[in-house]
Amino acid sequence: MLALLERIADNPDTDAIDGLTELVRKLRPDKPHQIDQAIANVRTLTQLLQGKESHAIALRHYLLRVFSTRHQSSLYTDTGILSSNGFFTELFQRLSYRMLPPAVDDRYLRDCLDRILPVNTDYLWMSGVPADDWLALYNTLATAGTGQGDAVNRKKTIMQLLGAIQALSYRISAMGLEPELIRNKLDLKTFESPFLMQNVETLRYLNDYNRFLSGDPKPPEDTRHLLVMLEQCETVVLRQGTSVALTYLLVRLTQSIDRLRKLLVLVDVTHDLPAPITAKSVVVNGEHISRNDAALALGLELVEAHNRKYVMRDLFASNINLLARNVTENASRTGEHYVAENRSEYTAMFRAAAGAGFIIGFMATLKTLASYLRAAPLVEAFIYSMNYSLGFMLIHVLHFTIATKQPAMTASRIAAGLHSRDGRHIDTDSLVELIAKVIRTQFVAVLGNIIIAFPIAYMIAWGYFSIQGQHLVTPGKAEHMLHDIDPLHSLALFHAAIAGVCLFVAGLISGYYDNKAAYAHIPLRIAQLHWLRRLLGETRQVKFAGYIENNLGGLMGNFYFGVFLGSMGTLGFLLGLPIDIRHIAFSSANFATALVGLEHYITWQTTVISFVGVLSIGAVNLLVSFSLALFVALRSRQVRVTQWPKLIKALLTRFAAAPLDFFIAPKNIAEDKPKD
Repeated sequence: MLALLERIADNPDTDAIDGLTELVRKLRPDKPHQIDQAIANVRTLTQLLQGKESHAIALRHYLLRVFSTRHQSSLYTDTGILSSNGFFTELFQRLSYRMLPPAVDDRYLRDCLDRILPVNTDYLWMSGVPADDWLALYNTLATAGTGQGDAVNRKKTIMQLLGAIQALSYRISAMGLEPELIRNKLDLKTFESPFLMQNVETLRYLNDYNRFLSGDPKPPEDTRHLLVMLEQCETVVLRQGTSVALTYLLVRLTQSIDRLRKLLVLVDVTHDLPAPITAKSVVVNGEHISRNDAALALGLELVEAHNRKYVMRDLFASNINLLARNVTENASRTGEHYVAENRSEYTAMFRAAAGAGFIIGFMATLKTLASYLRAAPLVEAFIYSMNYSLGFMLIHVLHFTIATKQPAMTASRIAAGLHSRDGRHIDTDSLVELIAKVIRTQFVAVLGNIIIAFPIAYMIAWGYFSIQGQHLVTPGKAEHMLHDIDPLHSLALFHAAIAGVCLFVAGLISGYYDNKAAYAHIPLRIAQLHWLRRLLGETRQVKFAGYIENNLGGLMGNFYFGVFLGSMGTLGFLLGLPIDIRHIAFSSANFATALVGLEHYITWQTTVISFVGVLSIGAVNLLVSFSLALFVALRSRQVRVTQWPKLIKALLTRFAAAPLDFFIAPKNIAEDKPKD
């Protein structure tokens, strides 16, 4: 390493990147995860530079010359930011570049990184080296004596940063005027649009900055007003309606705003220091950090983005996170209706679940009757699907509740409570309280479903026998029904898990259609249908449009859930795989039907196993659907919870202190007040 520093000192005016490439190679450890070796290499370089100031001066001059003689703006405006190609074009481009990378142009600093950082894992060891070691190296270079031409080269770098700021500002304005964005945000067409106003503020700031660099003693004003404009632009990203194309645009917009904010931090100046990087404290995301720290963070971000620029997983992650958040945001708002806060809401939930149980009793009977048609597999799947779908939609229209449909909604509600800016800290007490409310609401909903579905199915089967003189199911069919809910000698729990996956997917579909109703302006389009107005009248048409606006997701989610349940068994038959579904409410109804069909001649062991099987099926239904929904909701909000042990301990403590809170809601506040 010393020999390399001496070669650089012998010819510091060169702008060839070979010296920088070799320097990085000497700092690079043998393996990317050998962070200790990387730390030792960085500290060795710092000590060598501290031991001989001429080497530090020469290295700083060489680095400034390498940077200043190349186009830097594209590095700041393009690296780590999606291109304007669109999602699928970007996807195929990344795939092709992985096989045949594009040509490298050394005139651009962005392309030079392909030679300086040729190993795709360089970002791992560079980010693993503590910030203090990198800053010590930087300070050693910055505090060395002034080299000839350093001021000129530094000014060129500042101008490149200012050019990047201007380019990003124009791009943000252009993206803010995209028809795909404006069609769902009509107020963006006005001159008060934050996308236009941030560009006005940016140009004013850049003009003041250029005057300052030209010798004007008055520095440019701070960027507080411009940052406010950028925050207003960011609020547009979190919207109700979206699509794949719009999601890609919004991700690119978010990345551009974030990069512009970081560059503004770097070029912000004090009254006497025009350098782009000083030790002055700045505020980033509400925290005071030194400008050196901000510069280091941006540098490491650019290195990682460069190393991972052809990774397709990152492209999917950045887009899916936002798309999933916009979809689950609707589920989160819906989930508020599935959390019983007090005794009145708890009782109302039981009544709604009982109503659903009443309808499910008839749905289970109709499915049993449909099985006697001996229809072709696809026809049978269609009949089963319509039975389930229409029944579930009727339950939704009547404002009843299916217990197993709740987890996909309540998981998003919990994830919304978990969300924090840093993604690490959560309010454990509030979260425990919310989870207790969710559990008791799930409990009373399940209780309402099965406590009504069972007797309704039982009475239908008994009434059928009384009228027809024969049982609804033969003894063989009844024994098969009992076998299907046996958790020990059948695939009941596996099939219950499949039903849980279907519940989760139905929850996503529900959120998607709620999202689509807002994005595609479906209620407004319904309100404009002339034939529907003649059919219903203007008043009913407006009410129907409003109903669709608030219930399209629920209706479509229930419809598709019915299709999943009705066709899953047929799909397993066609594929020759043991695929089927088991749902707690229908399992309880089938248990009742089988009990009548066998005229109660079953052993107590079979009764216990069947009862435990129904409860186990329900537990698996809820656990699988809730876990999947919570996972997606957490990922969509980019929440990384590191306090699971603390959370579990708090839950157990709360359960030990007040176990009834997890099963019975507290009385209303008004009920607790003493009567006069």
